[in-house]
Amino acid sequence: MKTESVRIARIYLTEADHQLNKIMQYLHDHESISGATAYRGVEGYGLSGKMHDSSLIDLSFDLPVTIEFFDQSEKVLMAIKHVKENFNVSQTLSWLAEHHH
Repeated sequence: MKTESVRIARIYLTEADHQLNKIMQYLHDHESISGATAYRGVEGYGLSGKMHDSSLIDLSFDLPVTIEFFDQSEKVLMAIKHVKENFNVSQTLSWLAEHHH
């Protein structure tokens, strides 16, 4: 088994931001990130403190969404920088990890 150091990044959005597809396409086409996954949350809140949930009464969905991806550390750091410059993204995280393959 091979092991290599990578950086994992997570971008936090909500469905109402309408940026998910644009950012995923950007990571694919412009940053050549080897893979990314989007997750839809059931409930959450962020810096604003506003709760986002999937109530049956609420017809307008504004659920939390995260985009997670990993690659070489320098490549991920540049991708985060470019995403923040080109999109209205306020919250991102990244951390070092080991890729076992």
